[in-house]
Amino acid sequence: MPERVAITGATGFVGAAVARAFRKAGYTVRVLLRASSPRDALAGLEVETTDADLAVPQTFGAALGGCQGLVHVAADYRLFVTDARPVYRINVDGTRALMQAALAANIRRIVYTSSVAVLGHRTDGAPADEDAGSTLADMLGHYKRSKFLAETEVSRLVTGSHLPAVIVNPSAPVGPGDRRPTPTGRMVLDTARGRMPAYLNTGLNIVHVDDVAEGHRLAYERGQIGRRYILGGENLSLLAVFTAIARLASVRPPRFRLAPGPLMPLAWLAEVAARLTGTTPRLTRDELNMARHPMYYSSARAERELGYTHRPAEDAFRDALAWYAEHGYWQPRRGEWSQPRVGAAPR
Repeated sequence: MPERVAITGATGFVGAAVARAFRKAGYTVRVLLRASSPRDALAGLEVETTDADLAVPQTFGAALGGCQGLVHVAADYRLFVTDARPVYRINVDGTRALMQAALAANIRRIVYTSSVAVLGHRTDGAPADEDAGSTLADMLGHYKRSKFLAETEVSRLVTGSHLPAVIVNPSAPVGPGDRRPTPTGRMVLDTARGRMPAYLNTGLNIVHVDDVAEGHRLAYERGQIGRRYILGGENLSLLAVFTAIARLASVRPPRFRLAPGPLMPLAWLAEVAARLTGTTPRLTRDELNMARHPMYYSSARAERELGYTHRPAEDAFRDALAWYAEHGYWQPRRGEWSQPRVGAAPR
């Protein structure tokens, strides 16, 4: 009988890809979701579903019953909030309670989805690895702080309670299925729409969402308990990111380079307006401060110990744009766009 793996966050961008990867590998997948959660991301995927809410720990016991594994992907992923309490309640308190429930349910194997956001930077400018130290004081914004605290809780339970958890730290996933879309997905869309006139002198690590999903499966099967694994892709300057997307979308790439400092007043005004209107600002002070250091990472440990691989970033952009065009998020300006088959990019 196939092993049953419970997956949280499977109605989201990364979680849905993780659920597909585990189903493809032959696992029975049980998706833990709120009754109100949209299920579009699960269309056509053969999974069990059960009601569970990270804000209601009493729902965990029944949801995990009969499962041998758990992959905890769900998180409140918002870089700007007017009330931070829900972020900590879901990302920190919910994670702690779910891990404790997994211990009580005798779950054999766990993968916890953290983020490269919790890692430090190398002083020599080289890509950071899993040993790049950081503290809570280094974390900019409530999302990063909450993920730092959540990973700390998981590590504490591994050490103190023998929680059988492996930690993965994805970088910036891009690809098909980003329905919300995520902040990185919005960046891809804005560039494709020709709405990105300028760029900051920073960099990102771009990874295809399906490679992140496969990395979760590999961590589940091969990862060392308590160990971190960066699931990243290609390190690119922000200008290179915008240029690649613009080339694929047949639009003009940004031409003007800006520094974070002069943009701070604009970011502050955008945040004030967002608070008044209940919307998400196009630019925040935390994002500008994060951009002062290129966000470059190395996946060498995952490659060496898990057999993890990743495809070029351009394949992730191509698959994302094809999906956005197919689902009406973006209308190509000219007829050159051929809408390649989603998922067709070679590994």
